[in-house]
Amino acid sequence: MSPGAAFRELRIRGLGRRFGNGFTALDGLDLDIGGGEFIALLGPSGCGKSTALNLLAGLLAPTRGSIWIDEQRVDTLPPEKRNFGMVFQNYALFPHLTVAENVAFGLRMRKVGKAERAERVRKALELVRLTEQAGKHPGQLSGGQQQRVAIARAIVVRPRLVLMDEPLSNLDAKLRLDMRTEIRLLHQELSLTTVYVTHDQAEALSLADRLVVMRAGVVQQIGRPSEVYERPANAFVAAFVGYRNALPGRLIGADVEIEGLGRIRHGDGDLPAEGEAVAMIRPDDLVIGGPEAGRPISLTVRVCEYQGRSFAVEGRAPDGTVLHAASLEPLAPGDHVSAHIRPERIRVFPRADQPNRADPAPAESMARS
Repeated sequence: MSPGAAFRELRIRGLGRRFGNGFTALDGLDLDIGGGEFIALLGPSGCGKSTALNLLAGLLAPTRGSIWIDEQRVDTLPPEKRNFGMVFQNYALFPHLTVAENVAFGLRMRKVGKAERAERVRKALELVRLTEQAGKHPGQLSGGQQQRVAIARAIVVRPRLVLMDEPLSNLDAKLRLDMRTEIRLLHQELSLTTVYVTHDQAEALSLADRLVVMRAGVVQQIGRPSEVYERPANAFVAAFVGYRNALPGRLIGADVEIEGLGRIRHGDGDLPAEGEAVAMIRPDDLVIGGPEAGRPISLTVRVCEYQGRSFAVEGRAPDGTVLHAASLEPLAPGDHVSAHIRPERIRVFPRADQPNRADPAPAESMARS
């Protein structure tokens, strides 16, 4: 099941798509993807990630820019000439065909011989653990099984690039976790170059070699999952990967004066020497009931939610700011507590970068990370 026509690099240069009503869905995407790499396009609804995927697939024509695989320009080719595999959000299986016939469909269109077709379908179904379901129709399968059929159909043609458009969004929580593992294992086994679209941060962090975080058609940050998670490029990225708390502050040289926390050295040479700032903090880094290390901030508990090994707390600071914290013990509404944050866990950005109310809220899967 090794991919056909493997390549060294896919290059996207200045790729953009503008619609007739003047709306720019994608504005100048530049991205290099190495052969065998797993890339996740991540962002809220309307950020341009699905537009980028459809441009790669050839389902949309770019307004500007180009797509290259090694020395071949592919954005001028029709979809069927690109040798890409596509996995859709809604599976897009043929209900009147069996599982094996669905998987074989792309091979039939490519006029692959009957014997080779049967062998490749057998191997693909074996990879996704659906050999025993080969004779069934999609309506007889669970959602997770249908998604595995869609993946088998995409990889059986030995594509040089696999495109996945929110493939797990229609599954329940347990199936999403199971399928994440399945997709990662398949990628490791086959070394398929993959571009994966999702709005789910946990999904992207667990699957991808690199993340491309997007907002309003523009790339905000490209980096390894650990880089984006630990060192977000701006306040929008920080909010999207779980930094729920935003405290106003003022930059003073290498320090920042943060309301409720006092003066802290930020150590970021890229920040201006003065001006308004916003300090971003993860709920798990604002701890109630642990060792009293770091800067304290007083909270009045509003809500305390049980989350297994800890509790998620929403509280109000003395100035009225609503903050999200983590507690090791259950708390009651109205309790007055002290939460502590280590200064090195605070991320500071210019106030101009702060997400506004028009930005969609981060997905719940990472809201309390």
